[in-house]
Amino acid sequence: MPLLTLALLAACTGGDAAPEQVRPVLVARPQPATAAATAFAGDVRAREESALSFRVGGKLVERSVDVGDRVRAGDVLARLDPGDLQAQSRAAQAQLAAAEAELGRARADQARYAQLGEGQLVSRSTIDAQNAAAMAAQGQVNAARANLDVARNQAAYTRLTAPADGVIAARQAEAGQVVAAGQAVFTLAADGPREVLFAVPEGAIEEINVGDPVQVSLWSDEARRLPGRIREIAPAADPASRTFAARATVDAPPEALDLGQSARVFLAGAGNGRLSVPLSALVREGGTASVFVVDAKDATLQLRPVRIGPYGADRVVVTDGLAATDWVVTAGGHLLRAGQKVAPVDRDNRPVRP
Repeated sequence: MPLLTLALLAACTGGDAAPEQVRPVLVARPQPATAAATAFAGDVRAREESALSFRVGGKLVERSVDVGDRVRAGDVLARLDPGDLQAQSRAAQAQLAAAEAELGRARADQARYAQLGEGQLVSRSTIDAQNAAAMAAQGQVNAARANLDVARNQAAYTRLTAPADGVIAARQAEAGQVVAAGQAVFTLAADGPREVLFAVPEGAIEEINVGDPVQVSLWSDEARRLPGRIREIAPAADPASRTFAARATVDAPPEALDLGQSARVFLAGAGNGRLSVPLSALVREGGTASVFVVDAKDATLQLRPVRIGPYGADRVVVTDGLAATDWVVTAGGHLLRAGQKVAPVDRDNRPVRP
């Protein structure tokens, strides 16, 4: 019986392992990067967007406009409760009246002591003291008058007016809310030139510069391309998205672009000899972008790190790591591993010989 058991174990372990099945994979060569692969999504904005706020704090008692309303310069947009500020203005007025009364008394004393001094009935130091008191009273009047001007200005600041013609693009406060000085209440998109605000990824920021020509296409009319130029590029990346905000001017009348419209910005002359691969070819390995490339010698897979540029609708630009003659696996990369033997095929299911 022990001999039979040993024979069975030898039969189970002594056989050769089953060969690994060769997996077919869909492959394609990298294609030249085109303008379609370097399109950046954005939206139409006004060149001048102002966050409107009160210069004083208080309770918002009236809101006269809403999002989308068109306003003219000087229109009243909202009001604060003016009660406290009006009371401060009246207090400043009373302080000014008291200071003026004190100034009148000091000047009268100054004149009387000046007459007594001519008859040498008072000392010179007494006359100097009266002169100084009159000057101090004049200073108190000047200070009280300045305080009154400030109080009157603050009472006028309870009205929020539009600084220019435009459209209310956003509302950040409601009636009944207590707002602080400088807290945004509305965002005003001023009339005038329109721009497209778009985000540029870190891999493409070195490829664009202020003044570069672009073409802008609206999602509502993709067949038409509007010429434009890059006006500004943010010097620092957004901490959340790690992209750089950029603005492109559009050579079109303002009425041709509606605020908030979705648009795409195409870089003129995009490509510059670079390659692109389908988005489905990218594999994230340890936070690094990679692609599977078929080895020409033995039809095995190599996981090759690449540097990527801007994303397109279905492709991504590869700035480094690939050659035009490479065969790249375009689908199913998450099911593959480096060193695996494969049978590459093209889109027509024809075998490919690397």
